[in-house]
Amino acid sequence: MSKPTIDVIIPAYNEEASIAKVLADIPRGLVREIIVCNNARTDNTAQVARETGAMVLDQPKKGYGSACLKGIDYLKNKNPEEQPDIVVFLDGDYSDHPKEMKFLVEPIIEKDIDLVIGSRAIGEMERGAMQPQQIFGNWLATNLIRLFYGYEFTDLGPFRAIKFDKLIEIEMEDPDFGWTVEMQVKAAKHGLKCTEIPVSYRRRIGVSKVSGTIKGTFLAGHKILWTIFKLL
Repeated sequence: MSKPTIDVIIPAYNEEASIAKVLADIPRGLVREIIVCNNARTDNTAQVARETGAMVLDQPKKGYGSACLKGIDYLKNKNPEEQPDIVVFLDGDYSDHPKEMKFLVEPIIEKDIDLVIGSRAIGEMERGAMQPQQIFGNWLATNLIRLFYGYEFTDLGPFRAIKFDKLIEIEMEDPDFGWTVEMQVKAAKHGLKCTEIPVSYRRRIGVSKVSGTIKGTFLAGHKILWTIFKLL
């Protein structure tokens, strides 16, 4: 893949305090378009993102997956010759390190990999960046994927890159907590070539909408496990 077109999708729910930092760290020479999917916001995330040069899409329906699907639909509706070769997903809370994006897309460009997961489990993670229940949940989910689908993953990390045609092929649907695991399970079911690279991870800016509450943690864990078994 020579000089691929790379677009970025960032689901963002009330990330006014962090979104400018995320956008500033994205390597501009690598990326064509940055799409911030403003998910049922009640702050100035959209305004800050626009002022920093991003395309902002409003998605009033709450849910991490709903925001990502909004970004995918936007790219699907472009003329075929204007659609990207690669799509990168990352969070809007500044927990990921956008400057590492070049390493994330490298296996796709140089080795024809279909899906690359940025793994926090094998990378450098700041103390306290993930809660114990998140670490355990990732361990359990990735072991179940290996057991039932025969694919080796160490993380369900949000920082990931995928060929756009493969993203369309796997027909993503999940509107909320099951988004990341759905992509990995469907990649396995479709026989996509997958790999992981180590990525850095830090404490997010603000309080997590998932791991920051008992209810969010429970719902996310339930949905992840349900998605793994549903797709068998």
